[in-house]
Amino acid sequence: MVKTAHSPIGHHYIVEASGCDPKVIGSVEKVQQILAKAAEIAGAHVWAISFSKFPPHGVSGVVVISESHISTHTWPEMGYAALDIYTCGARVKPDKAVVYAVEAFKAETSHITEITRGIDEGDQVYYHSFITWEEHLRRGAAGKDKD
Repeated sequence: MVKTAHSPIGHHYIVEASGCDPKVIGSVEKVQQILAKAAEIAGAHVWAISFSKFPPHGVSGVVVISESHISTHTWPEMGYAALDIYTCGARVKPDKAVVYAVEAFKAETSHITEITRGIDEGDQVYYHSFITWEEHLRRGAAGKDKD
């Protein structure tokens, strides 16, 4: 029997953003605004937003979207932000949310893993695949290196 590949159910981006501006990623208001705007840029429908500041410096939060979620935890004292962006369906563009958030955090470098989830070959046995790359964004860093 020939199997037919179907469109994946979702795309999941795991992002390590380094060299971020501590004033940006240390502000609950700024981080919340950035991730809400990232959801809008991706074309997602926002359902709920919850962000908090954690001692001594970090910000954690989530934007719940009808297509799944955008979340983060930041370490301003280290210039580091961890981002998790997962969307279902073909209409939303999570890659646009990733680019916007990383640039708005003023990251120097980002290490990104894209996981294509819910891949089905017609037998309803789902699997995922992934690709990882690093981007140098500021200080004259060299472009994009794919692994």
